[in-house]
Amino acid sequence: MGKLEVNKKAKEDSLLVTAYKLFTTKGVTATSVSDIAHSAGVGKGTFYLYFKDKYDLKNRLVAKHSSRLFRTAAAELEASGKKLDFKEKMIFIIDSILNQLNDNQALLTFISKNLSWGIFKNALTSHTQADELDFMDIYNQMIADAHGHINEPEVMIFMITELISSTCYSAILYKEPVSLEELKPYLYQSISDIIDRHMADEVSGN
Repeated sequence: MGKLEVNKKAKEDSLLVTAYKLFTTKGVTATSVSDIAHSAGVGKGTFYLYFKDKYDLKNRLVAKHSSRLFRTAAAELEASGKKLDFKEKMIFIIDSILNQLNDNQALLTFISKNLSWGIFKNALTSHTQADELDFMDIYNQMIADAHGHINEPEVMIFMITELISSTCYSAILYKEPVSLEELKPYLYQSISDIIDRHMADEVSGN
């Protein structure tokens, strides 16, 4: 990478880091492009060389941090050396992600307020480093290794994601209706039921 590319990357990284700090402290609505550029030490015009507007930058941040959660979980799964079936792998990864969010509640608040399915899909397939695997590659390999065909795997992960996002926010931040640890057994049973519903052998008996 040449000096020009290094400088461009440094400016982009500075904008991303600065915006994340402002978004998680002031909020997206209260943060302007001028605030981000000034805090990052670049001109406002420079901001628009990298992002269309602050919402484009916000989406990039949601995808970046969501993707990092999945990759950390996948790395923990691999490092565990455990021999798990598809359902057990899914619950292992989800447990890791929830623990990460429990440890970083500012990130939980930021993602939960700004996550849409389109951004989530982008997070699954976005590279933060050139040599990293897409999480969707990992997910598809898990499906390929599963015993039996899985019907509509994208619908399955959408349903699981919606379930997690709708139940865990209050449990983590406010311990409502119960704490995260108390919620987990019920959550994981529901996720298990969703996975079972999408397993072709169990659904159709074929």
